[in-house]
Amino acid sequence: MVLASLLPNPWLQDLAATVISFAVALAFLKLNDFVAVRGWLPEYVTRKLVHIGTGPLFLLCWPFFSTTGHARWFAALVPAGLTAVFGLIGVGLVKKDDFVAAMSRTGDPRELLRGPLMYGVVFVLVTLVFWTQSPVGVIMLMLLCGGDGLADVIGRRFGRAKLPGQAAKSWAGSLGFLFGGAALTLTYLALFNAFGFTQLDLRAAWAPVLAITVLAAVVEAYTPADFDNLTVPGVALVGMWLMITVLNWWQAPFWA
Repeated sequence: MVLASLLPNPWLQDLAATVISFAVALAFLKLNDFVAVRGWLPEYVTRKLVHIGTGPLFLLCWPFFSTTGHARWFAALVPAGLTAVFGLIGVGLVKKDDFVAAMSRTGDPRELLRGPLMYGVVFVLVTLVFWTQSPVGVIMLMLLCGGDGLADVIGRRFGRAKLPGQAAKSWAGSLGFLFGGAALTLTYLALFNAFGFTQLDLRAAWAPVLAITVLAAVVEAYTPADFDNLTVPGVALVGMWLMITVLNWWQAPFWA
């Protein structure tokens, strides 16, 4: 889209967009590594900044890709490539101490084979399945980034009152999920409208988004560590299905 005037050939557009997307992601990760190694922010904050920021930055690069059918495959190379790096570091084939320090809780590179690996796989699948044609993918990814990411940061800072039956999860963390998930989701739904990808009625979107966010927050609160990278987007997908087929909250404009 954005590169069409400079590169009329859609294959060249997608190649250039892939390079730009990789450059943006790597620059963000490198900056976070720089901060983590110097101890300027607590470890859990730098780790969650990667979780919160990588996905939204990736979606901001989607307008650089062409409107052809193969564009999503080029785009999916970005999370797939980064996920492959996580795997290589996790199994010890690549040594990257600063990256491990920024991405793990304990400094054990094998942690990258759990949460970060699942995070990357979800992004690959959502990119290939939903791409720019449906806001369902946006909701899944932004709840994962904004909701799940902010829940940990807020919970660690203010989470004195714990949830029933949970020693590690707090009411403050769940409120952080609700705020971060809903705010980032609605922001990116508006951006997808602005990009021309969708024509969603945003005035009708806030109630379903809030309902799905509440459902995802409850699931996240009672999901074992690392596996929420799968359960949060999964419950968002189930919630979307319920909204559309059972409650019939969204009609044709949702799919436009």
